[in-house]
Amino acid sequence: MHCPFFESNQCRSCSWLVQPYHQQLQHKERQLNALLAPFAPPPLLASVSAELSGFRDKAKMVVLGSAAAPKLGIINHRNQLISLCECPLYPDDMQTLLVNLERWLGDLAIAPYHIKSRQGELKYLLLNRNNDGQYMLRLVLRSTAKIAKISQALPNFLAQHSQISSVSANIQPVAMAIIEGPDEHILSGDNWLRHQLNGLNLYQRPKGFFQTNLDMAAKLYATAALWTADLEISRYWDLFCGSGGFGLHCLTPDRQLVGIEIEAEAIACAQRSADEMGLGAQVRFQALDSTAFASSSEGGAPQLIIANPPRRGLGSELCTQIKQLAPDYLLYSSCNAATLAADLSALEGYRIDRVQLFDMFPHTAHYEVLLLLHRI
Repeated sequence: MHCPFFESNQCRSCSWLVQPYHQQLQHKERQLNALLAPFAPPPLLASVSAELSGFRDKAKMVVLGSAAAPKLGIINHRNQLISLCECPLYPDDMQTLLVNLERWLGDLAIAPYHIKSRQGELKYLLLNRNNDGQYMLRLVLRSTAKIAKISQALPNFLAQHSQISSVSANIQPVAMAIIEGPDEHILSGDNWLRHQLNGLNLYQRPKGFFQTNLDMAAKLYATAALWTADLEISRYWDLFCGSGGFGLHCLTPDRQLVGIEIEAEAIACAQRSADEMGLGAQVRFQALDSTAFASSSEGGAPQLIIANPPRRGLGSELCTQIKQLAPDYLLYSSCNAATLAADLSALEGYRIDRVQLFDMFPHTAHYEVLLLLHRI
């Protein structure tokens, strides 16, 4: 990937960009093999490679600079303010929109928030794209003081940018390194963004998690469906289910699904998908903590547990609960192979059947890994 920001030493976020892509992939495979070696896994299936540019469908931009000249980007290692609106990780249409948003924020003349002085209003700009080129825009503000000004200017901007289907303002009042606050104010649209993956409509709300790389997410979900298609199961759980991507992809007419996710907005998205599919009592989504739910064993033990935890992994308590539930199969999707290995150590009694690396984040050390395990 050609990146002028990296080549001019303005941004070094893609720290592996100096390596040819095949070497990046080999390095990740070696690391994964080393972490999984104690568990005697089968050989890795062929890694699934991503596009090398234009693959990020999510932007989390810090608002820097001044009210008249804001920049969406970073303060780099030289203490320079660098606009990253034209970062080649974003699709071309997203780059263009970010440039226009940066210009519009300058016209609004709302001061960016400065951490040291604790002055200013605009903290972050969050932008999500679906595979139809529609966008969800969120502005993170220190307070509600400038919402009226933004609302007044918004119709003219949206008239020129009809691809933005929803806009909201999130209020994050504390002086801490936290991106989002508790309060969301809808400024335009209904704040639903539809993602169509493998023929399924999945939804995103402002506070709900969705994968950064939609193309790779579709391949990950399709692989999960393929691996579980022939399993002789009738009940399964999808823990940390988010918007329901894994669970709904693995659903067949003779299976019952329970999806658990602590974020209520993500559960609302999963339920909307289920309602549109006419699934009725075949599925149940609940906004609960996954560990607490597993401890309660509500609804009987599942034959398959799907888990897609955050980077911290499942943790010892949930691993203990899973062992006690003793499902026949585990499907584990991990974005952190180190915590995956720790969880596998705690899940004795299971053997890895299949493992595959999905390179969702080229040019960095990060990747996703999918494993299917069976109880021995």
